[in-house]
Amino acid sequence: MSRTRSVASSALGVHRRSVLAAAGAVSLSAGVGYALRPTDSQAATVPAPRATPGATETPAATSAKAPWRPLAPYSRGTTLAGLATPRGTSGFRRLASGPGWKRVVRDELAAAKSGRASRRTTLAAFVHLTDLHIIDTQHPMRLEFLRSHDPHAWRPQEALTVHGAVSLVERVNALRAGPVTGSPLRFAMTTGDNTDNNAMTELEWFLTVMSGGRITPNSGDPRHYEGVQNSGLKQYWQPDSTVRDADKRLGFPYLEDFLAAATRELNSPGLNLPWYSTVGNHDTMPLGTYATHRDPYLTDFAVGGKKLMELPAAEAKKLQDALRKAKDPNGVGYRELIKAHARDLRSVTSDERRAPHTPTEYLKAHLDPAYRGRGPVGHGYTTANLDTGTQYYSFRIADDVIGISLDTTDAGGHHEGSIGTAQLRWLDRTLRDNSDAYAIVFSHHTSATMDNTNRDPARPDERRHNGKEVLALLGRHRNVLAWVNGHIHRNNITARDGFWEISTASHVDYPQLARVIELVDNKDGTLSLFTTCVESAAPHRTDFTDLSQTGLAALYRELSYNAPGARTDLAGTRTDRNTELLLKKG
Repeated sequence: MSRTRSVASSALGVHRRSVLAAAGAVSLSAGVGYALRPTDSQAATVPAPRATPGATETPAATSAKAPWRPLAPYSRGTTLAGLATPRGTSGFRRLASGPGWKRVVRDELAAAKSGRASRRTTLAAFVHLTDLHIIDTQHPMRLEFLRSHDPHAWRPQEALTVHGAVSLVERVNALRAGPVTGSPLRFAMTTGDNTDNNAMTELEWFLTVMSGGRITPNSGDPRHYEGVQNSGLKQYWQPDSTVRDADKRLGFPYLEDFLAAATRELNSPGLNLPWYSTVGNHDTMPLGTYATHRDPYLTDFAVGGKKLMELPAAEAKKLQDALRKAKDPNGVGYRELIKAHARDLRSVTSDERRAPHTPTEYLKAHLDPAYRGRGPVGHGYTTANLDTGTQYYSFRIADDVIGISLDTTDAGGHHEGSIGTAQLRWLDRTLRDNSDAYAIVFSHHTSATMDNTNRDPARPDERRHNGKEVLALLGRHRNVLAWVNGHIHRNNITARDGFWEISTASHVDYPQLARVIELVDNKDGTLSLFTTCVESAAPHRTDFTDLSQTGLAALYRELSYNAPGARTDLAGTRTDRNTELLLKKG
């Protein structure tokens, strides 16, 4: 069966890869007008929604009716041209512009042949975002108090996640073409942990960041902030106060009116290209780990007027160990901890908008016309997902490339992942039915972090499958080129059995990166995947007196670099950043 026929329409009876290769070009369709209907029994074609005029155009692309012509390679704003670099050797280190990262050729899967740069043609070019972790910092059901044991359990930059995400959108919008091929960037994929705490406030802010509009990153009392950063507790940075807290002793600044600036309204232009969404564990479960959607106590606590802000280090360690080792997937121990510390709870303003959202509500929010932006409707999800209770789908990346978005979260609890038998069979069938098209697979979890096989409460009789099983399945399909994911907050690229696994750093922890990925045919029996890291559009140098939207986005990056306890290896090695990844052409 032709790969393209099964995804697009049965009218496409010819093998499009042969025709397009002979023509020497591939025109992109940006994933618009094509979607596989994910069900538990089959992958069926969904009719294309009627698009609004210009809804899928990007400034870098020509009209769909005009012949496609590549632009000049565009490296401005990428880490090829430069990146934020720390200055000084101790204390609170400032950032400034420094030299970029060079590109590394990786030939583990195919030999690099000379002259390929002059022969290659572009098959696809897109942007990968992951782990934005949009945070409602005033939410009662948060674990800031673990900082008494682990300094990085709370980050000083968390009040600025919306500002940082908007700045990343601005950077993507400013990328006029691919940094290697000059090809139009036709879509963006965000691979989960778009939100931090499964809260409706965070989901609304995330969707507005991506699709465009005005956001007030505030909840509870609209007049002032109510959270750990004005609590007077010295284990947290108190930016508006002169109290000498633990972070100020490390050189963190006093910033008058910081919290008022961080919670005031700001504007997102929205991505100027279509975007797709993949779900992560923090999107699915409160705290990214608890299967508590049916727990009335914790739901009431999330929207209520009490918040725990401090905990003895020994108790914090016990809770964190339980989280890491998946000893309490249903949050029983967390609930008992809150009850045991009832007298220590501080009063905050209750807010129904902080309620945890169900998978159905998550899907409906993506399908809401208010968040369509540049499309597509649902950002990959369709009404078929609502009908079947699934959060996985396939879509057309280009005329001869399909994308597959998996749901690797485990509703049975715990932050690591797996997939059920129905989804594994759907993945196998989708790849088999489209064996004449290249495939790029997207998920939140990496193969190594899919080791959680707790049963899904909605499907208690269904077996769960780990990352090794998914790797084995993908390796059997020679049309798979890449598995693109996040979750580990670190750049990491690994050669697998005939394809590359590409993990991209988060945008909440330093160095706060995304990636441009360009797929080319080298016309010599090989393909290349080019990966290029990008930062947000915020200036590298921070001015502490600038509390504007842009100034706060720059501060977001600098705070993340200086966050106590933060890992220093998240950028990965030079072979995990800007690369050319060679593949044999199947």
